[in-house]
Amino acid sequence: MFSDFDFEVIVSALPFLWEGMMFSLGLTLLAMLGGIFLGTLLALMRLSPFKILSYPAGAYVNLIRSIPLILVIFWFYFLIPIAVKNISGNPYAAGIGPFYSALIAFTMFEAAYYCEIIRAGIQSVPRGQVHAAYALGLNYRQATTLVILPQAFRNMIPILLTTSIILFQDTSLVYVVGLTDFMGAASKIARRDGRLVELYLFAALIYFIICFTASYFVKRLQARYNVGRN
Repeated sequence: MFSDFDFEVIVSALPFLWEGMMFSLGLTLLAMLGGIFLGTLLALMRLSPFKILSYPAGAYVNLIRSIPLILVIFWFYFLIPIAVKNISGNPYAAGIGPFYSALIAFTMFEAAYYCEIIRAGIQSVPRGQVHAAYALGLNYRQATTLVILPQAFRNMIPILLTTSIILFQDTSLVYVVGLTDFMGAASKIARRDGRLVELYLFAALIYFIICFTASYFVKRLQARYNVGRN
């Protein structure tokens, strides 16, 4: 199988693969930032004493976590154009395109997972910190943004980064809406040139290097935080 392994096909494909990698990293970063922002709002809603806020947030999280990501991507890619046509009354109205459909799908899907991480992080902050903030005259919003969330995010950074690594791996699913990420670029070149072994092995190696390096960094970061608490 490896007797005629051709390194030249990998070298010649590097510019196209680089474009795919930049797309994967960009989508990961945007979905991570959007997911953390939306996940924070959902976590605060779930922790709210008001059922009108906590129940919808809980239902959203349970729903999204119960369905596969690829189905969520299909929802936004196919259903948003239909919704736009029905709302506008224009049968020729276009949707929001494959990129924004994928970005919204990833953001809303990851927000459900970030929500549970952030909720656990908020609950990990000692109640004494909250009471001390109120004793200093801070209101709920000030105590949340200035005291609770900074400590919670410090505790959550390792698991948030771990979830983001999984998000980076999941970006390969954008092929279902015609987008070309790193894996999609490798697959297209492999089929075009008939060099499946070379391109798929190279793609697997790059994914391994990136994810292993990021995981190692997360472990070092977590160990540093644990030392800081002792």
